[in-house]
Amino acid sequence: MKLCLLLNVIDPKIGGVMIMGDRGTGKSTTVRSLVDLLPEITVVAADPFNSDPEDPESMGVEVREKLLKGEQLPTIKTKINMVDLPLGATEDRVCGTIDIEKALTEGVKAFEPGLLAKANRGILYVDEVNLLDDHLVDVLLDSAASGWNTVEREGISISHPSRFILIGSGNPEEGELRPQLLDRFGMHAQVGTVRDAELRVKIVEERARFDKNPKEFRDTYKADQEKLQEQISSARSRLSSVQIDHELRVKISKVCAELNVDGLRGDIVTNRAAKALAALKGRDQVTAEDIAVVIPNCLRHRLRKDPLESIDSGVLVIEKFSEVFS
Repeated sequence: MKLCLLLNVIDPKIGGVMIMGDRGTGKSTTVRSLVDLLPEITVVAADPFNSDPEDPESMGVEVREKLLKGEQLPTIKTKINMVDLPLGATEDRVCGTIDIEKALTEGVKAFEPGLLAKANRGILYVDEVNLLDDHLVDVLLDSAASGWNTVEREGISISHPSRFILIGSGNPEEGELRPQLLDRFGMHAQVGTVRDAELRVKIVEERARFDKNPKEFRDTYKADQEKLQEQISSARSRLSSVQIDHELRVKISKVCAELNVDGLRGDIVTNRAAKALAALKGRDQVTAEDIAVVIPNCLRHRLRKDPLESIDSGVLVIEKFSEVFS
């Protein structure tokens, strides 16, 4: 779970993480703690969409128009945003609203940005994603796939960039996700309850130590935290130079083909995740070991479900990997 989250921060184009697991296994805690590790980004000052002054794909329409006119854009450094999507959110709260009255009387496009605008170039986290309304899920997936959110009301249409890392978590007991929804998440992590008594005691003690003095607890891990922050920053800058051999790419696609994975998302995500892992480890070349680490999380949720199959799909992926890469 932690590795999937880190790889998505290094390369947001992996396409997010779906975390499934038992109640009380720290899924939400882990996702929310990611905020402290996120690097800073440069954004256009006072822009509701966190527009990137360098990349036209992540710019709001107004910012792009100003840039084309040759105007100088004031910029600031800010932490990557993390937006929580509440289960009861309305579509207007998520997508944003258009003030029709203002648009008709004053002739201006009066747009009130929603959560998708706030999440641009950041992270959108949906806890209990399997309980979210289907139409909201479709809206999220469309925005995550296209990178844009379009709001249309009474013949008035407004679009803005909405590129975010989609992170969902849920408990499988509360219902499964639709296959086409699962397929849109780049990686899938499965979390189980710890069975080792010693480890359980350690977790309970750490929790008690945090409750007693949160500041002292955080200071204990400050050095490790800073080291990890530096690792992520250098991995993000190294990512573009990481290479993966043609032979390894062929083997990845062979694993996907032999597992009957529908579409090509599995191949693309596995390549991206392996590169991100190599960058995290400080290398410019992907190895077979990197692929072995990430491939179960990239493919396990893309396999066709067999009701009679009792083996975990991650194990099937590893078996096929060993066969092809041996």
